[in-house]
Amino acid sequence: MKDVAARAGVGLKTVSRVVNGESGVTEETERRVREAIAALGFRRNDSARILRKGRTASIGLVLEDLADPFYGPLSRAVEDAARAEGALLFHGSSAEDPERERELALAFCARRVDGLIIVPASDDHAYLEPEAAAGTAVVFVDRPGSRLEADTVLSDNFTGARDGVAHLIAHGHRRIGFLGDAPRIHTAAERLRGYRAAMASAGLEVAPDWTALGPTTPERVRTDAVRMLSGPQAVTALFSGNNRVTATVVRVLAGLRRPVALVGFDDLELADLLDPPVTVVAQDAARLGRTAAALLFRRLAGARDAAHRMELPTRLIRRGSGELPPSP
Repeated sequence: MKDVAARAGVGLKTVSRVVNGESGVTEETERRVREAIAALGFRRNDSARILRKGRTASIGLVLEDLADPFYGPLSRAVEDAARAEGALLFHGSSAEDPERERELALAFCARRVDGLIIVPASDDHAYLEPEAAAGTAVVFVDRPGSRLEADTVLSDNFTGARDGVAHLIAHGHRRIGFLGDAPRIHTAAERLRGYRAAMASAGLEVAPDWTALGPTTPERVRTDAVRMLSGPQAVTALFSGNNRVTATVVRVLAGLRRPVALVGFDDLELADLLDPPVTVVAQDAARLGRTAAALLFRRLAGARDAAHRMELPTRLIRRGSGELPPSP
């Protein structure tokens, strides 16, 4: 800065005002300072400036899987919010592994991020208590955390699943199968609860082999879907618990000679172009990310009130597959 000041013929304070966008500098003086900056290749030392404020202007985002299309809009929304706050975003995938989640979160903390947004894989987040006590803000998104008081942003999984299954019932279906993710995952458990609530509300029994939860691998989903669709008590409709399950179910149904109704939880790319187009219960992933980021930066700005738990509504998008009547 001394070299810039000398070249522009001004004091250090004037250079500081120009660099930091402060008022009190004439247009002519600002022009001379900026010309000196360009000529000397001067760059402001943001790291030193930020550290003087006790912050690093960075946050960490721990997702389940960066490759999952659902997390793309969520991640982008967090990134946009971070950029608006002048912060950098670091992110990684837990791969549904609690130990990997812990490693990532603590690695981000070791790099002195100001806050963390986490899609929990673990059922014990007490390991973050020392970090939170030291001032690291924590927000859980998509699923609740455990053993750590922190802001949480969820979708209303129960109501979304209940409404999706009720939609199938309203179109005449009485034998409806549920294919979901691993039962220990909060979203899978809540969607199963919504399915059972809709069936019970309609006075419908749920046969033991009409529900199947587990890994979302195509092999597992295909096996369970084929089993549900076979035999004298085959289901006439399926409710799929997330976008990865839905993608496999669509492939299974494409090989059948009879129509089977389908409603999927989570929207998926090109769902409106399939035959028939796929009816879905859609979450607003971008809104989840924006809301989580807003809560995080609110804490970083000094908010000290009790932790918030927010549930965002889902939306049933009728496209055709969920409106098919039962086969004769």
